[in-house]
Amino acid sequence: MSPPVAPPGWSRWLVPPAALSVHLSIGQAYAWSVFKPPLESALGLSGTQSALPFQLGIVMLGLSAAFGGTLVERKGPRWAMTVALVCFSSGFLLSALGASLEQYWLIVFGYGFVGGIGLGIGYISPVSTLIKWFPDRPGMATGIAIMGFGGGALIASPWSAQMLESFGGDSSGIALAFLVHGLSYAVFMLLGVLLVRVPRHAPGARGTARQASTGPQVSAKQAIRTPQFWLLWMVLCMNVTAGIGILEKAAPMITDFFADTSTPVSVTAAAGFVALLSAANMAGRIGWSSTSDLIGRKNIYRVYLGVGALMYALIALFGDASKPLFVLCALVILSFYGGGFATVPAYLKDLFGTYQVGAIHGRLLTAWSTAGVLGPLIVNWIADRQEEAGRHGASLYGLSFVIMIGLLVVGFVANELVRPVDPRHHVPQPKEADRVQQSESA
Repeated sequence: MSPPVAPPGWSRWLVPPAALSVHLSIGQAYAWSVFKPPLESALGLSGTQSALPFQLGIVMLGLSAAFGGTLVERKGPRWAMTVALVCFSSGFLLSALGASLEQYWLIVFGYGFVGGIGLGIGYISPVSTLIKWFPDRPGMATGIAIMGFGGGALIASPWSAQMLESFGGDSSGIALAFLVHGLSYAVFMLLGVLLVRVPRHAPGARGTARQASTGPQVSAKQAIRTPQFWLLWMVLCMNVTAGIGILEKAAPMITDFFADTSTPVSVTAAAGFVALLSAANMAGRIGWSSTSDLIGRKNIYRVYLGVGALMYALIALFGDASKPLFVLCALVILSFYGGGFATVPAYLKDLFGTYQVGAIHGRLLTAWSTAGVLGPLIVNWIADRQEEAGRHGASLYGLSFVIMIGLLVVGFVANELVRPVDPRHHVPQPKEADRVQQSESA
């Protein structure tokens, strides 16, 4: 499948909607927590087990983005979006079959493995194309797509809750909800496949590449040999772990926190809380990343990690006494989570230069894969153990929140240790930089 070239007069403003159709769809992953309680009830699962599809999906997202980036560049955005459509929708269809047959392993395989590949390829599919169409405003263009991924649950969470209420929370109702998701997202993502185009010429591509190569540049292969890459890997992993730990279990968590109070949280309200978290995630990707242009990348990560630890401490100490405080702190943490994703490409550009920042970014997303396992595992495993010990309510999460605070402190220290890359890692000449770029993209 060759990349579709835009005809004369094609408006570049048709490309962001194509990207959004994919990213808003795959952003459904952030609404997984809506399915956790009915799956646990219908199939007799623990919280740790019900998190497996989401965890595996995030693992496959990072791995497929890291290893598929070069192939996506070579095959083009339409090919990538098609692969994302087939994998993501097939994951839901396999999950529908698994729920209908009450075979949970099939849900894990379908949503987590197959759908996770769709997540990763879909996540990176429009980014380079948007940059080519908007060389004058690349941050804005890619921010639109990344914002869409963060905001996917804003649509999916109430929609999923309504379907489960209409179809029922048993295995057949869950299967029907998965089926509707798979078919609906296939149609919606198809709009992006049909609409996306690449420009006949990337405006200023040659000049831009050479100009970028005049400053300090580091190849993707060399970047992973620097301490800066691994320090930033740790920073991203800790920040994502803290956010995803709440996000993956958001609906049952807020229900548990206030179950023993005079104002318990209903299923509908819990789904609304997930949607609010999605909005904070989405807003943080635009707001905090824009703020980083003013105060610097290191300073903004000081905010993400330092203030994030404070928010976790407030929830652990006072969260069950004040519903507004709990919600506010969770929203701030999720805004930092989204902001971290949107800011890290600029942080990478500052450290390693511009001409291979996409390839370096893909490799760094393995931190997301690790955090996708670590965050839900910490929260769910500890909650399950606390429940077995006879505890309930907010006490299910106290220890896991303390661990999250510790991880954020580790990330804060790693961020403080980031320094400019040693010149011995730089590609010495612009021509050599261009040659390395061409050889690694071949």
